[in-house]
Amino acid sequence: MNVPTDVLVIGAGPAALAISSELCKRGVTVQGLASTDPTRPWNNTYGIWGFEVDKLRLSHLLSHRWSNCNSHFRIPATKHRADYGLFDKPLLQSHWLSLIDSANMVWHQGTAVSLEHFENYSSVNTKEGFHLSARLIIEATGHQSRFISRPISKNIAYQTAYGMVGRFSKSPINPGQFTLMDYYNSGSRFDSDDNYPPTFLYAMDFGEDIYFLEETSLAFTNPVTYDILQRKLQTKLNRKEISILEVYHEEFCAFPMNLPLPYLNQQVVGFGAAASMVHPASGYTIGNILRSAPLLAQSISDNLMKSNCSSSQLACEAWTTLWSQNSIQCHRIFQFGLEKLMRFSEPQLLDFFDTFFSLPLPQWSGFLTNTLTIGQLSGAMINLFLKAPWSVRKGLMEFRGQETELMLKILLNSMK
Repeated sequence: MNVPTDVLVIGAGPAALAISSELCKRGVTVQGLASTDPTRPWNNTYGIWGFEVDKLRLSHLLSHRWSNCNSHFRIPATKHRADYGLFDKPLLQSHWLSLIDSANMVWHQGTAVSLEHFENYSSVNTKEGFHLSARLIIEATGHQSRFISRPISKNIAYQTAYGMVGRFSKSPINPGQFTLMDYYNSGSRFDSDDNYPPTFLYAMDFGEDIYFLEETSLAFTNPVTYDILQRKLQTKLNRKEISILEVYHEEFCAFPMNLPLPYLNQQVVGFGAAASMVHPASGYTIGNILRSAPLLAQSISDNLMKSNCSSSQLACEAWTTLWSQNSIQCHRIFQFGLEKLMRFSEPQLLDFFDTFFSLPLPQWSGFLTNTLTIGQLSGAMINLFLKAPWSVRKGLMEFRGQETELMLKILLNSMK
């Protein structure tokens, strides 16, 4: 058997590179296993709020940053009073890879097909026929992870989006603007496709007459298809008499918003979407990855130094770092919120979001970025309920689907 390395990271996306680089910075011996080259370009865009990226001291990795940020639920538009940024994907990727390369991290190209766990190490067997061993294995391959065990759910809700980067016959949004959510001008309010849920436009001015437009749905157990999203976006452009002149890039996104939390007693550790780190109510992940990677890496580094720490104990401490009791309770509240949003009518959605973004900046931004304590989150939700119109209050008080079970878990855990 080959001598186990400290940590083996499976995956080569943002989550895998983030945790690998933080482990390398702490002197942990790391190896990577991925089916693709870790330098392969990423397809999707990664947005982040300005206050998040500033706190992380990573604003130099942004390709764009907007101070004119708003949403459209009613007239006038809602101004967000916060900057929004878009990561330069090649720059972010090379930032992590340079840290990894400076530590001489070894990459293996292959596909993991099975794991074996022992007291002081775990082993991966690959489709290509080679075997790798490590004190701890981290899987960061996205929500379709092979080795992370979690409760089975038949009610997984997916958020979908279709987007394009291109040039248009005239500006689809105001120059210099970032639009987080445009429901007011949504084609769903005028199309004959009344049976489809409402969608919103997520849009950015990249400068030099180039724009990113993405038609997005909230999460649904019966996801809105790419064809419908593309048609809605085209309808919106047609209504404004805007023609597409050139398309540089198309983006197709679909990810689960309410994956059950993994079992926290397993010997393999997840990170990123594999660990259910996608925000159930907002879909944000990259900020959580950037904040959590140093904490997880420090926990692993500290416990590797303990001579009597078994691999199962290493994993247990890592899972506890990712999912504290506070974060688990917050996650349940976010899941409860998602259940409500999935059942709101379009007028209720508009009233809800209009009220939500009228909350004090620390409350709505903390909710979206998952940076509130359970006490702060509860306070924000009470404030929202008190400020909301009756239609939203009524919707929040009507329990359907999984809402009763989620609320019972929240209440029971709060009494412990």
